Order: sequence, then C-alpha cells, then structure tokens
Amino acid sequence: MRTTRTKALLGFVALSAATVLSGCGGDTIKNSSAGDSGKDCGDVNMAVNPWVGYEADAYVVGEVATKQLGCTVSYKDLDEQVSWKGFGTGEVDVVIENWGHPELQAKYMTSKGGDGSAVDAGLTGNKGIIGWYVPPWMPKKYPDITNWKSLNKYSDMFQTTESGSKGTLYDGDPGFVTNDEALVKNLDLNYKVVFAGSETALIEGFRKAEENKTPYIGYFYTPQWFMSEVPLVKVNLPKYTPGCDKNPQKVDCDYPVYNLNTVISKDFAESGSPALDLVKRFKWTNDDQNLVAKYIAEDGMDPNEAADKWIAANQDKVDSWLGK
Repeated sequence: MRTTRTKALLGFVALSAATVLSGCGGDTIKNSSAGDSGKDCGDVNMAVNPWVGYEADAYVVGEVATKQLGCTVSYKDLDEQVSWKGFGTGEVDVVIENWGHPELQAKYMTSKGGDGSAVDAGLTGNKGIIGWYVPPWMPKKYPDITNWKSLNKYSDMFQTTESGSKGTLYDGDPGFVTNDEALVKNLDLNYKVVFAGSETALIEGFRKAEENKTPYIGYFYTPQWFMSEVPLVKVNLPKYTPGCDKNPQKVDCDYPVYNLNTVISKDFAESGSPALDLVKRFKWTNDDQNLVAKYIAEDGMDPNEAADKWIAANQDKVDSWLGK
C-alpha cells in the first residue's frame, strides 16, 4: 500500500529478518533493561504495516522514542496478520494502527477469548473509513454510478483481461481488511475482485484513470494523503448496521467507521519502559497523519526525516504524549 516502498506479504520468518534499527544495537525484549531504573528505555520493536499512513504513525512515534526517550527502535515491515503473531514471541511490541480485526482480537486478546499476548493500548485519534471508490470524472459523467444498485449496469465498462466477462473491482494487498468478495457475491454484482497487490498499485490505478478518463473502481480508505491529489468519490453500499458484518461469508453491508487503536504485546505492557506511556498517550488527527504521509509518499522524504519535520513543528503535541 504505498508509493514509496511496496511491501510483499511476508512469511512469519520475516519477523526476525526485516529489522532496521534507528539507533545502535540493543538486547532483545526479554534482555532489555527497560523500566528497571525508570529511565532506560531499551528496545522497542515496531511493526510497520504496508500502507503509508501507518508508516507515518510508526515513524513519528519511533522518532520521539529514539530522540527524546533514548530508545532503540526496530522497524519491522510486516503484514497485519503476521504482526500480531509476533506479540507472543517478543518479536513485536507495537502495532501502532489497528483497523479492527475482530478475528485477530479473538485469537490474541484475553478479553476476546484469546491467548492474552495482545493488549489494547487505546485510540490513536484517527478515524478510518473503508469503501469502494471511483475517480471523480466518473460520477460527473454517470451520476448514478455511486449507487451500488447501478453497478451492474456499468459492469461492462470495468471488464479487464483479469475479470473476463465481469467487471474488475480492484483490492489492494491481500492482507488488508476486506469484505469485498463476500459483498460482490451477496449483493449479486457482476464483478470479480482482483488484488492489485499494494497501496501503490491502487493509487496509480486511480491516478491514471482520472488522468486518462478511463473506468476504474476499487477499494480505498481514509485517512489517505492521495485524496488531496485526486478526490475519489465513494460508492454508497447498503448502510452499515451493528452486526451486519458478523458473519464474514454473509456480509452485505458497507464497512463501519473504524476508531483506530494501538495494540501492544503483553510483555511490553508490563515492561515499565518509558516508551509504553508514549505509545498509550499517542493521539493525533487524520490531517496530521496525511501530512506526514504526503512528505513520505509525494515529496519523497525518508520516513525518519518526514517524522522529524512534523515533530519539529508540533512539539507541543509531542509534549502531551510525553506527559509534560
């Protein structure tokens, strides 16, 4: 999901191999002295899931932890599902932006009946909206295309070699939260879900469709910096009501609004590390995230530099995360 570094779905073995240290080398989580003196931060293992908004969150928190708390932060490029597996092994301490995932909560959170390796660390302040979108030229020419009931009328326009006689509905990375295959089936839509493979691919698809005035429909979401470049228009699916997505195979409604939260490992929650309070206090807005994401994806800045630029302009907000 990005225009900087496309991330392939990784096997669990990559938990150990995909590490980039932002400070000097340190001990493992189990050997860290974090919390022993109340001052030594030790190591923080930060998962980086494959979309640029998440990357913005992770590197801002990571840069504060590194430069203002003295932590050694390891950034690990991982799929969402793979990240949660690392909680129980000590390989992952923080998933800074979680988009719901009730199936992962049920497996790893005690409160949901899981093994207790994952702990909810509170809301980030970001609100996530997932849905189906079209480039803005399309509703101008076909005003009813944003009504799901009209989609079959236009399915021929979206045919590709990948979908045959059906319209192509593009999804991103297979690891993203998605109900799209069930929605297509349960709403009797003449479409086939095709995985574009990444956030980058989706963005390029929408960008070219708007530039060339060609048909394109796909999965997308906010917060997302790209919306400021191409204001995609959301398709109105059947209204979400609580419980309408309880059975993944029978979903026939839109996605809910996600109040995005941070999830941490049980070991990190009990570590006493100064970074723990930082992670729990971390709060910012969709606009904050989109600005840092723009620095990375559109302006080509290194994620650390993008984070530092935002931090320098927002130290008052950072101070609140540090309890000052």
